[in-house]
Amino acid sequence: MVSQEKNMSEQTKRYRDGPGYDHKLYPWSTLNGRKSLQWPGGARIALACFVHLENFEIDPPRGAIADPRFGGALGSYDPDYQNHTRRLHGLRVGYFRVLEILERYGVKATITFNSSVAESYPYLVERALKGGHGLVARGVSARQMISQSMSEQEEKTHIQHSIDTLERISGRSVKGWAGQDMGESDRTPRILKELGLTHVIDWPNDDIPYPMDVSGKGDTPLISIPNQTEWDDAELFAVRHVDPWRYPEIFRSAFNHLYNEGGQMFGFGVHPWIFGQAFRIKYLEEAISVTEDMPGIWRATSDEIAEWTISNL
Repeated sequence: MVSQEKNMSEQTKRYRDGPGYDHKLYPWSTLNGRKSLQWPGGARIALACFVHLENFEIDPPRGAIADPRFGGALGSYDPDYQNHTRRLHGLRVGYFRVLEILERYGVKATITFNSSVAESYPYLVERALKGGHGLVARGVSARQMISQSMSEQEEKTHIQHSIDTLERISGRSVKGWAGQDMGESDRTPRILKELGLTHVIDWPNDDIPYPMDVSGKGDTPLISIPNQTEWDDAELFAVRHVDPWRYPEIFRSAFNHLYNEGGQMFGFGVHPWIFGQAFRIKYLEEAISVTEDMPGIWRATSDEIAEWTISNL
């Protein structure tokens, strides 16, 4: 009889015995093998909201790649005014509904900007700054994801343009990256570090921030800030077609579990073109209201979380 050990794949052995993985972008770390984080002020949990502002280009460059899941009920076609204007509703209406609720409950958002949004609608950047929210670069548009098909120089130019545009319009240094629909190549973390960024919001593999194993110029580590797709509004409503009334239950279940564990981070993604719709917005408020009177919550931007993580390594 062949032993269980002999039947075990090499990948299974790596995961069992460590360090695991077939890449070296971050270390193998398990929940039961680490100490709980001690957040500022003795908080039990860090709370972060990622608000994604996107431009669905009518005429994207030839060869550009977009996430096919968000083509809309009628699919994508040219010119795609339907999907373009659905995103515009988020920039014209939904964004302001979302910020009003977040600010009422004292939640400091991290606003991720496509450079084409910041360039075309600088008032949205001004509104974010006025509310005390953080700013993060998010590529060029919703129809231009980073992918392995880019050359390294094309990718670096794409990222640098997004950073430069947001810095020019905001007058503020940009330190974070949230790739459009989490698109990356195997070079992306290194490029981000080489360009001087401190954190990336593309990896849903943990409930705490951690330094990535990335070589490159500069002494400052690149921190991965958790971004869970499981309760992201685009994933829930546009992809999985979950009923909006279920969102407060999903939010509450995840938040309460992480709060009770202690030393964890709860981040949630909001796309104003989705959650800013009149029939959904009340469920966002109902969910966030759960946190209103709970003690021990550090409400922070991604910049603040990355800075704290770096100083406590």
